[in-house]
Amino acid sequence: MILSNTFGLDLCTLSLCKSKHTRCCTTWFLTLRKQHVLQNIVPTQQCILQTRDMAWRGCCMKWAKINSLNGQFLSPKSSRLTIRPQQRCGFKKAQRQSETKRGLQEETDAGQKHAVPPLPGEPVPPMPLPPRKPHRLFRPLVFTVGFTGCSFGTAAILQYESVKSRVKMAMEEAKEKKQDKLGEGHNTTYWHNWWNQLSHFQKQVILVMSVVDDWWSGLSEGQKTVTGIIALNTLVLCCWRIPSMQRSLVKYFTSNPASKTRCLPMVLSSFSHYSIIHMLTNMYVLWTFSTSIVSLLGREQFLALYLSGGVISTFVSYVFKTATGRLGPSLGASGAIMTVLAAVCTKIPEAKLGIVLLPMVSFTAGNALKALVALDIAGLLLGWRFFDHAAHLGGALFGVWYIAYGNEMIWRNREPLVRFWHELRNKPNGRPRPGGGGGQV
Repeated sequence: MILSNTFGLDLCTLSLCKSKHTRCCTTWFLTLRKQHVLQNIVPTQQCILQTRDMAWRGCCMKWAKINSLNGQFLSPKSSRLTIRPQQRCGFKKAQRQSETKRGLQEETDAGQKHAVPPLPGEPVPPMPLPPRKPHRLFRPLVFTVGFTGCSFGTAAILQYESVKSRVKMAMEEAKEKKQDKLGEGHNTTYWHNWWNQLSHFQKQVILVMSVVDDWWSGLSEGQKTVTGIIALNTLVLCCWRIPSMQRSLVKYFTSNPASKTRCLPMVLSSFSHYSIIHMLTNMYVLWTFSTSIVSLLGREQFLALYLSGGVISTFVSYVFKTATGRLGPSLGASGAIMTVLAAVCTKIPEAKLGIVLLPMVSFTAGNALKALVALDIAGLLLGWRFFDHAAHLGGALFGVWYIAYGNEMIWRNREPLVRFWHELRNKPNGRPRPGGGGGQV
């Protein structure tokens, strides 16, 4: 009984599974029959009906799936339904832009920083230069003229005060020498006893100070003067190594015609170096020519020439950068040092100069100046950007002009200013009386 009923169920099932699309259900029925036989369970009429319903349902689902797949492959691309999977957090992924649109957008946003590559066969357009603004040079020009005049005027007053103080010190030293001769024995005994009362550490400190004093006394007047300049440049070089100060140093110690602060950096940039090699080279040249230039012009006039040369060379650099559109920051004392070097070479053109690394090579100062000027002119014409050749050339031309014409035009006509300062300084302190009488002299 069990076998016959089971066999009848199989025949009915096989008749329904003759279709090509419903063969997948045969395995399921065979498995069900095996389970019924092993468990000795007699399938009832209700079980047979449920089995037929499940078989028909499986056939319909398989047929619908196969037809949908065939229709998808046969339908045109435009009629397909594109399903976009939802991204996490509900954000839709942005579509990637094409290379052309991306290049155009970068060119618009970054100010033509990344240009779209031209197609083959099309001419390459020239790169646009920054806008030229000559009116931005007006304030630096006024500052250059005013600072140069104030520098030489202050130098004339300082020289007057220096000469006056030297005369007073000479008179005091003469009096001290007379007193020393009278009490020479007493002073020797006093200092001997004072030295014996000092400790060992105090004696060592005094010996070191005496050695430094002897070294300082052995320097020339020019070397003593440039020692302060070298100390200032060293201090600024150390400040460049402090990250928190670099923003202020870029603003005030680098000269750039495109910057908002253009006047004060014209002076401060002459004391600013970022590279150690750059500073050592400039300071060595300044130390070498300091003795000659100070002996020719004096300490006060040298300082005025040095500071004015730095400002004028920076202004020439501003003019060249604005005219060519090659805006950028510059720093260094090269312009001021070129002024000093050109002044010495113009005043003493037959002086012999040499190179430290090549001591066997020697040349005259006049030929050295011509070679340096020719090198800077070539750098301007060829567009070299390693050095600020405009600043070098401006400083050299100012040094030549000052020795040829400026010294006689400016420095020798300082007498009215000095006389005015003398009268202002020695003005009587007494006030005129109400009755009209003069003050006390």
